[in-house]
Amino acid sequence: MDKNEILAILKDWNDWEGQQNIGILRDSYLNRLEGLIQGSNQVITITGPRRAGKSYIMRQMGRRLLEKGVKKENILFVNFEDPRFTSLNTKLLTQIYDIYKGFLSPTDTPYLFLDEVQEVKEWEKWVRMMHELQKAKIIVSGSNAHLLSRELGTLLTGRHLDLTVFPLSFAEYLIFNGVEIKNDFDIAGKEVEIDGLLHKYVEKGSFPEVALSVKKTEVLLNYFDDLLTKDLLKRFRVRKTPAMKTLIKYYLSNASNLMSFTSAGKFLQVHTNTVERFSGYFEDVYLIFLLKRFSFKIKEQEKSPRKAYTIDTGLCNALGFRFSENSGRLAENIVFLALKQQQIIDPQMELFYWKDVHHREVDFVIKEGTTVKSLIQVCWNMKDEKTRNRELRSLQKAMRELKVSKALIITEDTEGEERVNGFAVQTVPLWKWLLSEEGAICL
Repeated sequence: MDKNEILAILKDWNDWEGQQNIGILRDSYLNRLEGLIQGSNQVITITGPRRAGKSYIMRQMGRRLLEKGVKKENILFVNFEDPRFTSLNTKLLTQIYDIYKGFLSPTDTPYLFLDEVQEVKEWEKWVRMMHELQKAKIIVSGSNAHLLSRELGTLLTGRHLDLTVFPLSFAEYLIFNGVEIKNDFDIAGKEVEIDGLLHKYVEKGSFPEVALSVKKTEVLLNYFDDLLTKDLLKRFRVRKTPAMKTLIKYYLSNASNLMSFTSAGKFLQVHTNTVERFSGYFEDVYLIFLLKRFSFKIKEQEKSPRKAYTIDTGLCNALGFRFSENSGRLAENIVFLALKQQQIIDPQMELFYWKDVHHREVDFVIKEGTTVKSLIQVCWNMKDEKTRNRELRSLQKAMRELKVSKALIITEDTEGEERVNGFAVQTVPLWKWLLSEEGAICL
């Protein structure tokens, strides 16, 4: 590529001659990213699903560095999904870096932000070389967990730290909609507004662009097309396009349900091996998560059906799900995503579902080391007596078997505490639980 072409692209993405749009700040990620950058001399990798906000967080980090006194010539941001870049290889990386140095003459070790770096062939070799020569502090992002982890695992062993970005948490979603909750006092008089936003959060999902758009369904459908064509068909060179699209819709239509590769294959008339292979691809790009059954026996865990969850409940609704008929399952998916983000931050935490031979089920078992810490059941409507009794019986059985004295039921609007044969079961509305998990309020 021509030097002037590359320079024009770089000027469009950096704050060298003006300020770029950095969107709404996501402080929890920024604080963690800043801690990783300042606390080590490692390569920082930012992963997560497409359109979760990784690029904006990188730009926000660049702005924060400027505000803390880093000179603008010491920061370079490169977006490798810019269609003006051609021949994405290490030669281009070297060319970009040389042009940047020649144009700005950085006075200190530069901060190098490489966005969607997986688009560049053999990028990891170039990053390792730059890191070992201490030529830059490097932060890279990518939408493919397996690609990054595999390549970094082989070439950057012990040289990288990870930050995983998810779509908006509920507290962030409130901020994107003009409601900020910092403590219990901020809730006063806002309960109805918060509850209304929770229903939108569950129905339309939590991608940042969707939260800010008036055409939410159209944005979600475009996202689905991008995910299918760019992240799956192109990256994994899939030929069975109809089978893959059918399987994605199957997962999105069965959020929070038990499934096995064999049963899914029979239902969709797709070979079991194909279902398993495609499911691995979906997990790689953060589209789905498969939760194992709790058991102290590893073999039993592996043989049991998984519970399937998706990265975004809005995608479920945009592709045919009926919110009014499936609100409980979607709420369970929301709870899973919140727990999954906790697990990413705390590697000691393990997450399972529980089910006994009588098909009594508890949605989430949280384990640390050899100890089961807590049980969580999601029951959207606790006012129905039959449903209430069923959920309490399942929890009581699991609490006795796993030696847990307290458990939690997350509901739409019921709050209080139940006593069942000496066991304490707390009930709490979903919005309160979500805000308490994010540290905004106390239960």
